Amino acid sequence: MTEYFVPTGASETELVEKRSRFLGRVWPVESEEEARARIEEIRKKHYDARHHCWCYRIREGGVERYSDDGEPQGTAGQPMLNVFQREGVTNVCCVVTRYFGGILLGAGGLVRAYTQSAKDALDAAGISVVRRWVEVAVPCPYSFFERLKLELEAHGGVLGEVEYAADVTVHALLPEERAEAFSAWLTELAAGGVAAQVCGESFQAVPRTQV
Repeated sequence: MTEYFVPTGASETELVEKRSRFLGRVWPVESEEEARARIEEIRKKHYDARHHCWCYRIREGGVERYSDDGEPQGTAGQPMLNVFQREGVTNVCCVVTRYFGGILLGAGGLVRAYTQSAKDALDAAGISVVRRWVEVAVPCPYSFFERLKLELEAHGGVLGEVEYAADVTVHALLPEERAEAFSAWLTELAAGGVAAQVCGESFQAVPRTQV
């Protein structure tokens, strides 16, 4: 089973530490070229900033790169990269731009600020899980709807569109390896009266908050 995590979208955050401004940005990227283009884009946009520290992780080839961009060695790029390693997030580029506020933060202060800035930007972007899903449709009585939603969640499923008519039809995504167990549970509990109809399969990213 292939499963990995990526940013849900792009983000921009700001952290102020002793008058220094840290602008954190995260993007989903598919290649080193795309990551480098994002970094260059920020350099041009904030040409007047003191530092543009960055890191990126690309799943294909297991690529990891980072730069302190003039900050003391080990105080920016590596701590930023650690944030994404800890969360297992790949296909990601992060740039933290620093506008110096006139007060030195020291090595420890810089590590904390760059780590926090990267974490804030990742939190704002969100994390999605990429994997193979089975798409199902489940027609059921209204009385069964709440129980069905709970069981769907227990099987790692993601609720999709819900159609309301004489009965309810629930559309959902289920992890490939859990689809059979969910169908068996459904058949047993509803004594054959409710069944999951498989509509297809897809390999896609789904926000982790929904999973």
